[in-house]
Amino acid sequence: MKKSLLLLALIATASLNAQVFDCSDLFFSEYVEGSSQNKAIEIYNPTTATIDLSDYRVERFSNGATNSSGGGVTTLSGMLAPGDAFVLTNGETDPTAQFGYCDPILVALGDLAEPNGSYPTPMHMNGNDAIVLTKNGGTTIVDVFGRIGEDPGEAWSDASGTWWTNDHTLIRKSTVLKGDINGIDAFDPSLEWDSLPENTWLYLGNHACDCQNATTIDEAKNISYVIYPNPAQHNSAVIVRATEKIMKIEVINMLGETVLTTQSNAIITANLAKGKYIITINFFDGRHVNDKLIVK
Repeated sequence: MKKSLLLLALIATASLNAQVFDCSDLFFSEYVEGSSQNKAIEIYNPTTATIDLSDYRVERFSNGATNSSGGGVTTLSGMLAPGDAFVLTNGETDPTAQFGYCDPILVALGDLAEPNGSYPTPMHMNGNDAIVLTKNGGTTIVDVFGRIGEDPGEAWSDASGTWWTNDHTLIRKSTVLKGDINGIDAFDPSLEWDSLPENTWLYLGNHACDCQNATTIDEAKNISYVIYPNPAQHNSAVIVRATEKIMKIEVINMLGETVLTTQSNAIITANLAKGKYIITINFFDGRHVNDKLIVK
């Protein structure tokens, strides 16, 4: 009990001392708590920078727990481009498993699936677990879904008592510009989330956020460019046009590896595997912009 109270005190102190600016760090953008093991969480990058996900973790504080030791921790991986979303799914794929399995369609929509048979993990949530996004080895809270230390029963509710976090998909409102770093403040999901029916996955992988209009890439100000087609078919050419002269274009995979560099304004996808990429367009005046490319 003393350890739990100490942890809650540390969380509260850190929240009071921290200041988070709009559109400055990752946050949760979609929450899927469906039937069986159909569970997923989406994480959005509202910044103007490509972010290395290896410094971030998703943790589950189960049934009112004040730590994630019993709920599981998943370390993320890959690179997340500005304005892009990363999807973590449950990885239980055995249809004969005692507690159910995750629909292969949902797994295919994700960027990372937790290992099959690895209970407990964060995506074994059931509507009454606090899900926490952390960084710096778990020492810094970036966002919290739910309330650490509280067991709400079946689910967290709105002011009228209606359940929101059990058997629902929730999408973060576009007006939300940053995560909730206060892990112990009251949680009313209706204030920042929109509710969709159970097992709705249509919007995973993309998020609409006002940060896209509120932020500007200062170093690339006044540069206009287009990338087409995007998404692109495999073995086709993607053309980049810009108002400034392009020096080179780099294509970077989700592991942060540069897989293609070209000095022309055409990206040939024949040697690229299907999937998501980050492209960096470098201009002769020293400026650059980052964007995403999808090869189908």
